[in-house]
Amino acid sequence: MKTKLKKIEAIIRQEMDSTGAQELLLPALQPLELWHKSGRDDLMGEVMIRFNDRRGRQICLGPTHEEVITELVRESVSSYKQLPLILYQIQTKFRDELRPRFGVVRSCEFIMKDAYSFDRDQAGLDKNYQAMFEAYKRILTRCGLRFLSIQADPGVMGGSESAEFMVPGESGEDVVWYCKNCGFAKGLTEEGLSSKQIPCPSCKGKMEPLNTIEVGHVFKLGTKYSQALGGRFLDEHGNLQPMVMGCYGIGVSRLVAAVIEQNNDKEGIIWPKEISPYKAVITVLDVTDKENLDAANSLYESLKKERVEVLLDDRDERAGVKFKDADLIGIYLQIIVGKASGAKGGLELRLRSSKEKIFVKKEEALKKIKELLVV
Repeated sequence: MKTKLKKIEAIIRQEMDSTGAQELLLPALQPLELWHKSGRDDLMGEVMIRFNDRRGRQICLGPTHEEVITELVRESVSSYKQLPLILYQIQTKFRDELRPRFGVVRSCEFIMKDAYSFDRDQAGLDKNYQAMFEAYKRILTRCGLRFLSIQADPGVMGGSESAEFMVPGESGEDVVWYCKNCGFAKGLTEEGLSSKQIPCPSCKGKMEPLNTIEVGHVFKLGTKYSQALGGRFLDEHGNLQPMVMGCYGIGVSRLVAAVIEQNNDKEGIIWPKEISPYKAVITVLDVTDKENLDAANSLYESLKKERVEVLLDDRDERAGVKFKDADLIGIYLQIIVGKASGAKGGLELRLRSSKEKIFVKKEEALKKIKELLVV
């Protein structure tokens, strides 16, 4: 799990950094008084995990960080010259879910990337919101996901506008209405809709319910939190103005489940290239054959020198067991060393996703493998 999470986190960091966002780490323990100021302590209800420390102060485990980030920026930003500002973190969140389900999809403790933008006006917020929206599309695409983006209700987060990123999957709890013809999608939570209530796309195509997993959500918060918590700045005329905020969350641990949901077959997981735990596995069919074992070890060392994440399967097991394990784990490229491939004068390369087989000469193997693994 850790390896896949780190790869997803690396993708998120690359895309967030490309927007000019700056990474930080906010406290998981938060003073409840900040939530009193925003009024969300009542809205969160029993989902928020609360307790008193030994000094009697009311503390909560952060289910999200709008209040804390606003307090931080309030203390460090005072002028319009310091704006715009985008800050993000990757951190564990805590929510006392009544019915945790589906492993990491809905749990009481989960990893999230949350980002917050601070602007001087609505135009700045609109620009940053769109930048985050596009960054999310790139993140999900690089993770090998098919996804929908739909307008959504801001809910307890507040604000004027929000959008959800939904990944179609049979185990998903959220249902959206989707048109296969034009791709129009709309999220609905109401049950028992009549035919007149089903939304209509512009193409007049048929809308069908689709189970999805929510993996990301972006919000235009406006001045909801800056007004409540005193997040203000001096404009060019010397007047105090509330900062205009946006927030942008993506479920890091939830993405792992979503990727597996969409990328699998009867043999096991099919990891997309960028987040495969290992890029390649070298399978030695007969470990008692010294020539083939030496060739496998040599190739393994060469790939390690090229910084390729590679696994060497030199277990004294039947070939069928090794093939099944490689398929089950879902490693992107299988490199087979043995009589079957040697008879053709080289090595056999198998792509897990397409099951395509490629035969190469041993002296050309390293070059071909590197070509196949280029992201």
